Amino acid sequence: MITIKNVTLRRSAKVLLEGATVTLNPGEKVGLVGRNGAGKSSLFALLNGNLQEDTGEFYIPTQWRMGQVSQDMPETEQSATEFVIEGDTVLNNARTEVKAAEATDDGERLGNAYMALYDAGEHDAQSRAQALILGLGFKTTELDNPVNSFSGGWRMRLQLARALMCPSDLLLLDEPTNHLDLDALVWLEAWLKRYEGTMVVISHDREFLDAVTNVTLHIDAGKLVRYGGNYSKFEDMRAEQMELQQNAFSKQQDKIAHLQKFIARFKAKASKAKQAQSRVKALDRMEKIAPLLAEADFSFEFKEPANLPNPMLSMQGVSVGYPAPADAPAGTPPTVIVQNVSRSVLAGQRIGILGANGQGKSTLVKTIARDLGALGGEVTEGKGLNIGYFAQQELDVLHPADNPLDHMIALAKKLTSDGKLAGQATREQDLRSFLGQFNFGGDMVKQAVGSMSGGEKARLVLCMLVWQRPNLLLMDEPTNHLDLATREALSMALNEFEGTVMLVSHDRALLRAVCDEFWMVSRGGVEPFDGDLDDYQRYLLDEGKRLRAEAVAAANAAALKPAVVAPVAEVAAPVAKAAAPVASRDQRKEDAQLRKDINEKKRPLKKEFDGVEKTMATLESEKTALHDKLATPLPPAEIAEAGKRLKAVEDELAELEVRWLELTEAMDAIEAAMA
Repeated sequence: MITIKNVTLRRSAKVLLEGATVTLNPGEKVGLVGRNGAGKSSLFALLNGNLQEDTGEFYIPTQWRMGQVSQDMPETEQSATEFVIEGDTVLNNARTEVKAAEATDDGERLGNAYMALYDAGEHDAQSRAQALILGLGFKTTELDNPVNSFSGGWRMRLQLARALMCPSDLLLLDEPTNHLDLDALVWLEAWLKRYEGTMVVISHDREFLDAVTNVTLHIDAGKLVRYGGNYSKFEDMRAEQMELQQNAFSKQQDKIAHLQKFIARFKAKASKAKQAQSRVKALDRMEKIAPLLAEADFSFEFKEPANLPNPMLSMQGVSVGYPAPADAPAGTPPTVIVQNVSRSVLAGQRIGILGANGQGKSTLVKTIARDLGALGGEVTEGKGLNIGYFAQQELDVLHPADNPLDHMIALAKKLTSDGKLAGQATREQDLRSFLGQFNFGGDMVKQAVGSMSGGEKARLVLCMLVWQRPNLLLMDEPTNHLDLATREALSMALNEFEGTVMLVSHDRALLRAVCDEFWMVSRGGVEPFDGDLDDYQRYLLDEGKRLRAEAVAAANAAALKPAVVAPVAEVAAPVAKAAAPVASRDQRKEDAQLRKDINEKKRPLKKEFDGVEKTMATLESEKTALHDKLATPLPPAEIAEAGKRLKAVEDELAELEVRWLELTEAMDAIEAAMA
C-alpha cells in the first residue's frame, strides 16, 4: 500500500500540503481533486519520485511498477504501433535480454530469455498495442503512420496508449481526457474499469471520475482528506461537512459575541473584573473553527441577445467538408464529409451534437460558424443572426505576446469596423471593468497571455465571447481547459442564456445539464438522435466493438487466406463442371454432389464453430450471474473471488469472439465457391 504520514510539501516558499496523512490500498481507484494550484500535481510528483517530502514519511512498495503519461510531445518517425509497443517496459527488457543472450554461447540463458520474452507477451504485443490505438479513436489505416505525421492532440493520445501499454501496479493519470472525444472517452472508461492495479487520476470531468474511481482525495488549504466513494459521493459528504462546520462556526460566533459583550461591559468594574478576566482567558482558549471559505467560485452570465430571429438558420441539402488544397492538381474534387443536411435551428433550442470521432461534428459546426463555406446546398441565416463561436483550437488563436486588454480592444475595433456591435461600451475603462467580471483584475489585464494557464486562457475566450452578445452559441469542446468550478459556471450560464446553443463536448455532465435534444453526425449524414446519453454511450461501445471486429476479421482473413485457398480450389472444379449445359436430371445430381462436397469441407469448421457458440453462451450466462452477484453486498473475500472470475470469463469471451470471426470467415470463403 501507499502510505503518506504527516507529510509537508512545499514549492519554493509556498506550503502546498501540511501534515498530510493518508493510506491508499492496492487496487483502489483514486480521484485527486482540489482547486487549481492546490497541490494536485505536486502530490503526483511525490508519487512518481520527482519531488521529495519536506517533512514526514512517504512509502510506496519498491517492487511496484509505475505507469504514467509522458507530457513530452513525441518527435519520432516510428510507426504509431511500434511507438506504443515501446511503452511495454517488461517486453523491452525481455527483448534486450534475448539480444544479449544471442551474443553468448550460453544455451540456458538463451532458453530462459526466450521464455521470458514469451511471458512478456511478444506473441500478441502488436494486437494489444493496436487495440489501444484503435480504442483511442485512430483509424485502421493510421496504425503504421509515423508518429510525426499526427497533430499534437493525436500524439498525446499515443502517449496515453503507450502508458496503458505499460504493465503497472500504479497508474498515474493527469487529465487523461483532455484530448479525447466522447467515443474515445467511453472506451477509456471501460478499459480503466478493468485495470487491476492502483490508480490515481486528476480530472475535471465529473462523470469520468464517477465512472472510474471509488476513493476521492481532496486537497484544500494544505490539508489532504480521504473520502470513500466517487466524486458525486464526495460532493455529498463534503456538503454535509460544510453545513456542520458552518453551524458550528455560527454557534461559536454567537458565543464569542456574548463573551466579548460581557468583557466590554464589566472589565472596568472592580467587582466583576475577575469574572471578566476569566472570560478573556476562555475566549483565548476557545478553539477557533475557521469560517468556511467557499471555493473561489467563478460565475458569469450571457447578456440578453439584442434580437432572436426564428429560425436562426436553415440548411437545405447542405454538404460540408474541405475544398481541394491550393496546390492540388486542377480538377481535384473537394473532400465531402457530411452531405445532404436539411435541418433548421430555431430560437431557444439546446442542441447537443453527437457522433463518433472523425464523423464531421466539428466540420459541421465550422460551416455553420462561417469558418468553412458549404460545398453544396444552401444555408439561409435569419435576419440579425449574431454567432458566438468557441472553437476547439480557440486558445491557439490568442496572441501570446498580447494581454487580455489588448485582445478586448482589438475585438472591439474589429466588430466596430464590421458594424456588428450590439450597443456595448468600448472605452478602455469599460473593457477593464468587463474583464474584471472574469477575474482579470489588477495586473492581470496587462499580463501576457502566453504566460497564462490553459484555464485562464479559456476564461479570456469566454469573456470575449460573452462581450459579443451573441444570439447563437456554437461551442466545440469548450471545457478542455476548465476546472470543475468553471465548468459548473459555464453550465449555469448556458442554461440561463436566452438564445440558441449548439454544443459539441465530451463532458457528459455539461451535455446532460444543457441540451434537451441531440443531433447525430454519422456515416455522412445528420439525423436526430432518439435517445439519451446513456443510449448514446451504448451505441458508441457497440460501434467501437463492430469496427474493431471488422479490423480483426480483415487481418484474420489475410492470415487465413493460404488455408482457405486449398478447399476453395478443390471445390472449384465441381463448380466449373456444374456450369456446363447438361440434362436437368444430371444437373440436379451435380448440384447435390457439389453441396455435399462443400458441406464436407465445412464440417470440421462447423463443428468447432458450434462448440465455440455453445461455450460463449455458457460464459455469457456466467458473466451475467457474476455481475448480479457483485451488485449485492458480499464479504471482501467473495468480492475478490467473483471479480477475479469475472475477468477470466471476459478474457475467455474475447478470445472466443476472435475465433468465432475466424471460423465465420473461413466458412464464408468455402461457401463463396458455389457462386
